[in-house]
Amino acid sequence: MRLDDRKFMILQAIIDDYIMTAVPVGSRTISRKAGVSVSPATIRNEMSDLEELGYLDQPHTSAGRVPSLKAYRLYVDHLMKAVRLTNVEAEAIHEHLNQRSQQVGTVIRNAASVLSDATKYTSIIVAPKLSTLRIKHVQLVPVTEKTALMIIVTNAGIVKDAVIHIPEELDADHLYAISRTMTERLADKPLEAVRQTFAELLKEAEINRRLLGEALSVIEQRLDMEDASDVIVGGGANLLNYPEYSDVHRAMNLLNVLESRETLRKLVKRDGSMEINIRIGPENGVPELSDCSVVTAHYAVGDTSGGTLGIIGPTRMNYNRVISVLDFMGKALSEVLADKV
Repeated sequence: MRLDDRKFMILQAIIDDYIMTAVPVGSRTISRKAGVSVSPATIRNEMSDLEELGYLDQPHTSAGRVPSLKAYRLYVDHLMKAVRLTNVEAEAIHEHLNQRSQQVGTVIRNAASVLSDATKYTSIIVAPKLSTLRIKHVQLVPVTEKTALMIIVTNAGIVKDAVIHIPEELDADHLYAISRTMTERLADKPLEAVRQTFAELLKEAEINRRLLGEALSVIEQRLDMEDASDVIVGGGANLLNYPEYSDVHRAMNLLNVLESRETLRKLVKRDGSMEINIRIGPENGVPELSDCSVVTAHYAVGDTSGGTLGIIGPTRMNYNRVISVLDFMGKALSEVLADKV
């Protein structure tokens, strides 16, 4: 049995209605929709066929039908209609992204809030991997006689700092000279490649070896810590407003996943072959989120590989709305960040 135009039309109407109401859909509901000129009896027969084909499920407590995971996949691949954000919505997103800070990190955190507000779901943003960023500037600022603040600025405008121990004989002038040398030698090199450059610097007598050892240790620690610090969640409680998560056990599973940064990083891992990636139910690879869908998009930070934007919602999420917001947000965030690096 194949899907003809009428079955496509009825299935799309059922999915659209269920996305909006979360209530199982009956034949009479579909017959009343604009553009559906088919009797309830005919619709019932078509719905039975769609159920037999695996596109509809029937909850035991209801005479209506609900879309299956197979139906949602067909919907997003072939039936969903693209929508555009209104000018007011687009301008509001640009305004929110620009309003708070010139710091890239703050803009990205703000974007997570904007994204969750615009979709009413939970947003996830993964910042660019530190190891792929290139060093723009290194500065050593004396704090006490034995310590200095090491500041690393990347080409993405992301700043990392840490206090390091220094030999007592190094005053502010010496630290400035060392900072200048380190900047000259490390500029435009990715953080993951600094070990080789430090090895070269260690051979040069004018650079203090103990200080370089401290500096290298700090950078490596920052790279090791990146998996815990570059995942931002927005609207973590938004999903609790949906009936799918009225069950306490299901809600707790969701909240536990949102607290695991490593799980979230894998959840929104980008598929480089697609601008927008949609994973429905079990496709997302996290058993606790088998009743959720995850939609992701890419954004750029200057000339770096950038990061990932993601939305987590129920499988009946408003896909066309989410895709429109993510697509626009990815481009808008890239534009805003390009002006800040």
